[in-house]
Amino acid sequence: MASASSRSSHRRSLRKRRALVVTAAAVAAGVGAGVLVMNAGASPADLSHQVLPAKDGWAASGAGTTGGTKADAAHTFTVSTRAQLVKALGTQTDTAPRIIKIKGTIDANTDAAGKKLTCADYASGTGYSLSAYLKAFDPSTYGKKAPSGTQETARKAAAEKQKKNIVFRVPSNTTLIGVPGTKAGITGGSLQVQNVKNVIVRNLTFAATEDCFPQWDPTDGSSGEWNSTYDSVTLRGATNVWADHNTFTDSPTFDKSLKTYFGRKYQIHDGALDITNGSDLVTVERNLFSRHDKTMLIGSSDTDSKGKLRVTIHHNVWKGIVQRAPLARIGQIHLYNNVYDTTALDGYEPKYSIDSRAKAQVVAERNVWRIPAGAKPAKLLSGDGTGSLAGTGNVVNGTATDLVAAYNAANSKKLKTKVNWTPTLTAGLETSVKNLLTDLATTTGAGTLT
Repeated sequence: MASASSRSSHRRSLRKRRALVVTAAAVAAGVGAGVLVMNAGASPADLSHQVLPAKDGWAASGAGTTGGTKADAAHTFTVSTRAQLVKALGTQTDTAPRIIKIKGTIDANTDAAGKKLTCADYASGTGYSLSAYLKAFDPSTYGKKAPSGTQETARKAAAEKQKKNIVFRVPSNTTLIGVPGTKAGITGGSLQVQNVKNVIVRNLTFAATEDCFPQWDPTDGSSGEWNSTYDSVTLRGATNVWADHNTFTDSPTFDKSLKTYFGRKYQIHDGALDITNGSDLVTVERNLFSRHDKTMLIGSSDTDSKGKLRVTIHHNVWKGIVQRAPLARIGQIHLYNNVYDTTALDGYEPKYSIDSRAKAQVVAERNVWRIPAGAKPAKLLSGDGTGSLAGTGNVVNGTATDLVAAYNAANSKKLKTKVNWTPTLTAGLETSVKNLLTDLATTTGAGTLT
């Protein structure tokens, strides 16, 4: 356990760091060469005008990530309903800086008047029903081929109705932040940050992002799979994005409660925070990822954009997750000072933490794992034989552990131990991790940003 004095010191350090983000000196210096500023009219306590500190991961590259800090009064919003959020986001072509403060929890599955919508409402008028879909694509009669026909067409129509309601498209130069003390967040929704630049997402809980209409694909694997859409937050072709102090969870519907059809779980959840399609210069810090399966995907395929997918992931807590923390392809990914608790929660049994494949160049250093008695460090990693994973100072159950050596000793497809780059944007990297478990327990996730 950390001593009272060490915890107090850590909190003072955090306050000092946040204050540095918004100093008058930074305002005078302007943006450039990694110097980040806040709106000159904001007070030091105004979290909505804070910007990514200099050298704080890949998102600090170039002009850095400032989000909507320059927003004028006409582009500063406080929202508490889905309709208000849609209006505040505007269109992706309107790139004027904007600040959107979310007060309380917004239910994405509501109409313009605030009426609750269900899966049945989305299916209404499309001709889709699960029972008819199951009958149409029963493998014993349909076989192993891509689904097509009346019920697949109806499923797509129903899915499109849900998509129009729950997907929120974020324009460039936007700060989305939860108002402290209001349990701010979005339930049932999906933030889409696509082909835009300079976005900040902070202090929000993303829960219950669910697909009402998963597709059965009998050609997926040897036994087929139910595949869902909608990540809680998805970055596609996005540049300079900072995700900070958020919580991601499947709550209240956990995978253990999902039904099974055709011998496979009827999966309604996709990713928590996925970074794909050539997204670049991203910093993910002090988030809580809990009770989820496929948590973070970096790179949508083995042929995603080379020279991009540069991501920093630090001071996050991963607890009760199954896999992809992250699964990394192609890019240059830096993970430091993260906590991985691989204890199973609500039926989420861990498979692995970090997967490096498709020639990914991962540096993982000074991270902490807590694993159950009898669990093996070799199972904390995964790869396809082409990915690299370097880094030192990682600790498992209080003991310094060479994770790559343990993995390579137990697997035929070895992880490479050398990378082609050296991290330099490492603000906040702690060389001592002995207090990391206790420190991050109170400084990560939504509601801890004050």
